[in-house]
Amino acid sequence: MIGRFRYESEIFYGEVKGDRINVNRGLYSDTFLLSELQLLPPTQPSKIICVGLNYRDHARELNMQVPDEPVLFLKPPSAVIGALGNIIHPDTSDRVDYEGELAVIINKRCKNIKASEARSVIMGYTCFNDVTARDLQKKDRQWTRSKSFDTFAPVGPYIASPEIDVSDLAIKTRVNGELRQDSTTANLIFDVPYLIEFITGVMTLERGDMIATGTPPGVGELMVGDVVEVEIEKIGALKNNVIAHG
Repeated sequence: MIGRFRYESEIFYGEVKGDRINVNRGLYSDTFLLSELQLLPPTQPSKIICVGLNYRDHARELNMQVPDEPVLFLKPPSAVIGALGNIIHPDTSDRVDYEGELAVIINKRCKNIKASEARSVIMGYTCFNDVTARDLQKKDRQWTRSKSFDTFAPVGPYIASPEIDVSDLAIKTRVNGELRQDSTTANLIFDVPYLIEFITGVMTLERGDMIATGTPPGVGELMVGDVVEVEIEKIGALKNNVIAHG
């Protein structure tokens, strides 16, 4: 696992080994205790590309037809927060939902990548929460405002190895310890290599950009005071608090 940290005025990546963080300085290494460091979002994307309705069991839950090709939308980088950061419930929304997801982080600038070559552009995997103002999404009939509030893109805590097989991993979301989403990435309609080929056929991806691969069934409401946790097998657990605006 690789994490991004702050120590005093310095920001760096380090390898996570239990409660210790190893930082490669080239000719030597530093070791910190995790408790000494501020944990930051594991990436600073130029854009977050999200995929709508990409789990078969979620489509069944909504009684919707499986799409013929990925449905894409964007979240801004200003929405990103890390693990243990606060999700701010905006005053302008009466219904804010969680959506636990597997996210892919890109390792280099890329365009027109074939699915067979997708692994070469993957830095690793992490947990993501596509927080959504559901009432505003329905009101606007498009998704930009509802998906774009500051703090609506929790991600982390760390980046897991690109060598992990993500074709059948358990994905769960809990709110205040209660299991709300419980599925597996085997239910993805469009898998990670296909998504990379499709998305890079549309746009150039930059190092650090994220692809959020969609959410399983069980999406539901978040209230002020809730603690929401997205956990993905072999990848980690992303926990955030929900607080009131202002």
